[in-house]
Amino acid sequence: MPRLTLLLAILLLFAAAASAAPLPAPVAQALREAGIPEHSVAIFVQESGASRPLLAHQAQRAMSPASTMKLVTTYAALELLGPAYTWETALYAAAPPQTGVLDGNLYLQGSGDPALTIERFWLMLRDLRQGGLRDIRGDLILDGNRFAPNGGDPGAFDGATYRPYNALPDAVLINFKSTRFRLLAAPESPTVRILADPAPPQLKIVNQLQIGSGECGDWREGVEAAVTRNGGNTLTVTFSGSYPLACGEKSWHLALFDNTAYVHMLFRQLWEESGGSLSGTVKPGATPPAAIRLASQESRQLADIVRDVNKFSNNLMARQLLLTLGNGNPDNGAKTVAEWLAGKGLNFPELALENGSGLSRREQISAEHLGQLLLAAYRSPVMAEFVSSLPIAAVDGTMKKRLREQAVAGHAHIKTGSLKGVKAIAGYVHDARGRILAVVCVINHPNAAAGQAAQDALLEWMYQRP
Repeated sequence: MPRLTLLLAILLLFAAAASAAPLPAPVAQALREAGIPEHSVAIFVQESGASRPLLAHQAQRAMSPASTMKLVTTYAALELLGPAYTWETALYAAAPPQTGVLDGNLYLQGSGDPALTIERFWLMLRDLRQGGLRDIRGDLILDGNRFAPNGGDPGAFDGATYRPYNALPDAVLINFKSTRFRLLAAPESPTVRILADPAPPQLKIVNQLQIGSGECGDWREGVEAAVTRNGGNTLTVTFSGSYPLACGEKSWHLALFDNTAYVHMLFRQLWEESGGSLSGTVKPGATPPAAIRLASQESRQLADIVRDVNKFSNNLMARQLLLTLGNGNPDNGAKTVAEWLAGKGLNFPELALENGSGLSRREQISAEHLGQLLLAAYRSPVMAEFVSSLPIAAVDGTMKKRLREQAVAGHAHIKTGSLKGVKAIAGYVHDARGRILAVVCVINHPNAAAGQAAQDALLEWMYQRP
């Protein structure tokens, strides 16, 4: 018994030593300058093919990973669904149109396409119009029954109700429920022009923007968009502040309407522009079993979708992926991911998945387990699709403006993550000697936003290390 106690004590000492592994000097210094204590940071670094990590600092601690959680969702989707997986959106009718007239309802059935843009939706309506349909004398029925009903509050996470990243998922998701406002400034014009697309009659724009001088820079800091709901789905967006002339044209996106209202406005605008008419309204419902398909639109392949999710950290698309994995239910999606991990010998007891995007205070994972996931992905048949979906340091995506003057520029595929109190990176570094290393660095601290320099120092250290 004493020998067993001694063995346990030795193991605990080793664990404590690993947890307290000294950080590279540039990383430790950057953390001190940011006012972030080392115990608020978890780091895991391991070379592909190695038996042990190069660096493990508090790597077993469950942390809030922010958007690096998308790596779990997207890798699972690639392996479980396959890189060529697609979604289909289709239009049906209970009976065929007669001489250009549909004397009944038109059914829009979705399967959860995460990226059905306004352009692709327009193409489907164009196909419908070219097929001879002109007048719809019933309602447009939205069949989103592939996903469980979502009655959540889009502003529940942080109060930013109209920010596109807070938009809720839907099986009939079109254009991310987003309205694009084009801000245009030209030397010959004394004011900033603002154009909305789509531009339904329910939307009013109040333009109080002033043209400013100086460089464009972070122009959003000088512009404010205030939304006033006037009752029902009628609202006003007031733009105010200063917009630099040097910016020329920029876009501002807002998710202003619930899904039914948004699809109604967009469908009616595009359909009427093509010369069609809709007599009824738009409402949710189910497609009749014997309905006739009139037109359809197949999504882009999953590998392309995953690239958008990770390069640009799209929360709504990630949520659509988890729902697809769970047959429309996020809890089932989380269970599917956990079972998939267990089947690969990856048991992550601390893993908590809520929506698969990282836009959550309940989602968590340890740096060690996220690192093990990265190492497994590098050995996977979908490795090429997965790695290429990650932003490249100083080149594109959310890493485009980082590390531009450092040697590691162009040599790291890194997913970023940011929430209030959370700053995270996870991905791969191709170091100066050609070695591939997986890296995870998660900061959970009120000063986390100031931790970027420490994370950048870690990536540079990994690239330059002896």
